[in-house]
Amino acid sequence: MMFYETKNGNVKLGAGFLTGFLSLSLFSACEKVIDLKLDNAAPAIVIEGGVNDLNENQMIRITKTYNFYDANRFNGVGGAKVVLTASDGTLVNYTESSPGIYMSPKFKGKPGTTYKLTVNSEGKTYTASSTMPQKVILNLLTFKSVNLVDKTRKYVTVIYDDPPGIPNQYHSIIRFKGKVKFDVATDDRFNDGNKVNDILFYDLKDMVPGDTIAVEFQCVDKTVYKYFFSMGQNTAEAQPVSPANPPSNFDNNALGVFSAYTSSSRKALVK
Repeated sequence: MMFYETKNGNVKLGAGFLTGFLSLSLFSACEKVIDLKLDNAAPAIVIEGGVNDLNENQMIRITKTYNFYDANRFNGVGGAKVVLTASDGTLVNYTESSPGIYMSPKFKGKPGTTYKLTVNSEGKTYTASSTMPQKVILNLLTFKSVNLVDKTRKYVTVIYDDPPGIPNQYHSIIRFKGKVKFDVATDDRFNDGNKVNDILFYDLKDMVPGDTIAVEFQCVDKTVYKYFFSMGQNTAEAQPVSPANPPSNFDNNALGVFSAYTSSSRKALVK
């Protein structure tokens, strides 16, 4: 069983997952100790990153999974060659800034363009493609109080105008003090062409009046949406299915995702 660390520092399932049933026999003043034995698996490569429509240095992270009993760490892979090619003829070479972190020169992605990322690492080649959707602007952030099980909880709501007649997929990311706290993938199956008010179900209980919350609103393609939606199913409090690796858009058995996306951000003051 293996795990890998994602961009927000959380540990996600890596190559292989645990399914099983543990029973605990309780006797008077006695507890039974269960020795759980987990098989090791060969490390798998994890490639994460993307291209957005902002004029900035784009980043790709390359890591390897590690065994369940290993210490939680950033297991960066150095010495890789990372190249981006675009359907408009653009070619970008990435430079390794630190082990596992690869940065591009500043450039701005274009909606409607298909980007292909090629990674050569340790004698193997991995590729993934993603098409940048047209941009949808995040108009406003508001707060909404919801009564759940006799308790009032406060959430942030994203407000935007969904373009009519076009399938759209979104990835919303909540950041607090620069750290990712929550993310969720949604689509417009039931909101096509509407003015949308989406509640992001992250409880703001740890925030006090005067704190600032930031939300990045990404428009992503369908394959990337499926990846983040599956990731959300794995980490949900009430998991409907056994956890598994989310469907990567990389070939050659690599984990992770490459996303060409547009980005619109807003900040709001907690009251």
